[in-house]
Amino acid sequence: MRSDTATKQEIEQALASIHTESGAELLALAEASPVLLVFLRHFGCPFCRQMISDVADLRGELETRGVRPVFVHLGTPEVAKATFDYYKIGDVERIHDPQAAIYRDPVFLLERVSLARQMLKPAVWLGWFKGIPRKYGIGETQGDSAQLAGVFFLNGAKIVRKFIHRSMADQPDYLRLARLD
Repeated sequence: MRSDTATKQEIEQALASIHTESGAELLALAEASPVLLVFLRHFGCPFCRQMISDVADLRGELETRGVRPVFVHLGTPEVAKATFDYYKIGDVERIHDPQAAIYRDPVFLLERVSLARQMLKPAVWLGWFKGIPRKYGIGETQGDSAQLAGVFFLNGAKIVRKFIHRSMADQPDYLRLARLD
């Protein structure tokens, strides 16, 4: 079962079982306001740092739309706090998932692709050529470098839209995903 075939009840159960680092239930957050749920690979990944930076830059527009960004990560809460503080969104809700259980949940089912295979993808080379690692830096892998990212736009117990990464360098259009039409 993938999110496109999951029933509302299955999505509701999955969201109800997920809690943020602050203790908030993901389903309650998504029922209170739409949620842009951003899954990161690891904090040493320059493309993931770019994702955090991009969402930080768009936070005002997301808030105007009533959309709350929530991040899922594989790292420690301490590294997450430092990283999000650096990008000036330290108050954003975060979900610590060191075992990648949420990534593998059938509702989300984000792929794992070996780092070697990812490095062969043209999008990754283009990102390197554009200077993404130079701009965002490369850090220590904390988590699973084979784990791919994804972004899900939730409204209540419904996945309205999603962007599933096929490479570490994919760049979603966050505002397009987070539209309420």
